Formats: sequence, C-alpha cells, structure tokens
Amino acid sequence: MGKPVYVFCHGLNGHGQYDAEYEKNPYWGGASGDVVAEWRSRGLDAYAASVAPQGSAWDRACELYAQISGTRTDYGKAHSEAYHHGRMGKDFTGRQLIPSWDDDTRLVLIGHSFGGATIRLLSELLAYGSEEERAATAPEDLSPLFCGGMQDRVRAIVTLAAPTNGTTAYDLADDPAFDERSVKVRLKYKLLNRLVRARTKIKTDGRDPRDWANWDMRLDNAQALSKRIHTLPHVYYLSVACDATNPADGGRHVPDTTVMDPLFVRTGANMGAYCGTSAAGCVVDDAWHANDGLVNTISARAPFEAPSKPLDPKNVERGIWNVMEDLRADHTFFSGGYLHKTDPHPFFDGLLELLQALE
Repeated sequence: MGKPVYVFCHGLNGHGQYDAEYEKNPYWGGASGDVVAEWRSRGLDAYAASVAPQGSAWDRACELYAQISGTRTDYGKAHSEAYHHGRMGKDFTGRQLIPSWDDDTRLVLIGHSFGGATIRLLSELLAYGSEEERAATAPEDLSPLFCGGMQDRVRAIVTLAAPTNGTTAYDLADDPAFDERSVKVRLKYKLLNRLVRARTKIKTDGRDPRDWANWDMRLDNAQALSKRIHTLPHVYYLSVACDATNPADGGRHVPDTTVMDPLFVRTGANMGAYCGTSAAGCVVDDAWHANDGLVNTISARAPFEAPSKPLDPKNVERGIWNVMEDLRADHTFFSGGYLHKTDPHPFFDGLLELLQALE
C-alpha cells in the first residue's frame, strides 16, 4: 500500500496553491501560517487544491480530479450540455498537484465547508463513475473519472464545517415567511453582512443556475446530492462541526461575538432564529439553530442518510462517519479567521495524529 497523500480542498470563494493569492494569504491557516506547508515540512505529501471558488460540486470535483491526475479538466459531455457551459477546462498536464497517480495512490481528502461536498462527490465518481456520461460519450472520448473503478485510491475523507445536509443561510433568504428585520443585531454587523454579500455574489456567466455552489448548498439540493453519494466501505470518514452560538429564549441561538467572526454575526443570528419547512419537506426546527455563522452545526456532522457514530480515537471504523466532538469555533477557524484571527494549527496537529494512527 502506498503512503498517504493529503489533498486539501477549500470552500466557497477560497483558493489554493495554483492561485497567486495563496502565497501571501494561505487559505489553510491564514495569518497563523500555512498548515499545508507545515505538513510538507514534516516530510508529508500535502497539497492545497485550487477549484472554482463558486462552482458546483460537480464542476469542482472534475477540476480536483484533473489537478490530482495531471490531465485537462473534463466536465463531461452530458453535464456540460445539460448545464450550458464548455466541456473542457484548465489543463494540468505536466503540472499535477501530487507526485504520482496510480493504483498505489492513497488519497486523504480534507475539505472545508463546500470543499466537503467536492471531495465526497469526487470519491463517488472515482468509485462508480457516471452512467450519464458513459451513455452520452464514445468510449474513446470518455474521461477515466467517469469510468469509475478507482475507489481503492481513496484512503480517508475528512470534512470540516461542511454543509453536508445544506445550510439554512440560503433557504431563509428565499422564505417569504421569514422576516430578517425581526432578528436584532447591532448596526455594524448589518453593514459587514452587506459587504460580505456584495463580495461573494455569484458572478453568473450564462450557465444553468443549478450549476453553482449556492444551489448545491440549499437544504433540498444538498440532501439530494448526499443520497447519490455512497459511503464507501473501505474508506475512513471523519467530520467535525463548529458551533459559535449560545442558546437563547424560545429555542433560538444567538452568536457568541467572542467566537464568531464579525463578518458572519448577522447571518449566524438569522440562522439561529429561522424555522421553516423546505419544498421537499425538510423541517427546520430548534435542532438547526446552533451554527458557526455560515453552516448549521447539525448539518456538518454527517450525511443524514449515512451510518455515523461519535469518534472513538482508539476505534476509528471504515465505512461509517466518525463524528468528532463539536468544535467551539466559527466557520472561518480553519482558515485562520478574517477579522477575528484564529490559530487552527493545534487542531490540525491533532487531526494529523489521528490520521497517522489509522491502520
């Protein structure tokens, strides 16, 4: 068995080592220092992928595969035609992310936020490929990603504050029954929230609106995606959710401003108060109110349909989600924070120790 290769996949509006911004502002650690570079300094094969900042889970998974395998990005004939964008993307031939890609590869995929959906979908495609793409594409023109049969190249999947079952941050904005004005926060948090919304607005390019991250993170869409992704029996699954709120009256949760980055207090307050029912029948009740400012704590623990158990470091099982204890942190913790600086290195030290202890 080959030694593990650690591939980190960023979340929404993030960046990786193919991006110029990464050197001056590493996504993994921020001002506290580059976690990925530190792992490499210890002799580990560790790399930070650069996928589409606002792309769908499908598009990002295809890009991640191209970077790992050192090939040109192929979004698939069926997918590109259905969602109205070009089939081929960036070419990573000769500049692959990892040293080698073969049956001895043992990927440890680590995804923060929407990076969690990205790495989970990649594992599904590696294992089973895509029936739609196989049906629509001549065999000689088909990407190996859509053929499947590469499940043994994945050793572990780690999701960090991932909207695995969706986030109410998007659903509440589309619910006419929810009055954001009824949720009281200080003016500075409202202004900061407007700034965040302006800077993270999806920059549409004519493709189908369903082919963006903000579509995939809505409750019904995220849960439908999860149902299509198998929990592979030979893979170790680890997850951690974050909570930066405190319980309040009436079942609500309010942001703990000593923990939650000021940029997300407004969103965190809304999520801590929102109740409703999605079109597909997902009931958002008090259990959804704890959150990290962008993702509901309950959503980040494990897919609702998948087997899971609390993490036992002495008995980490394959083919089941080993759920770590909720982290008292906000969504930006793993990136070193934005206005509220954090140091995630001790967490990643513990994670690495846990991963290295796996059989």
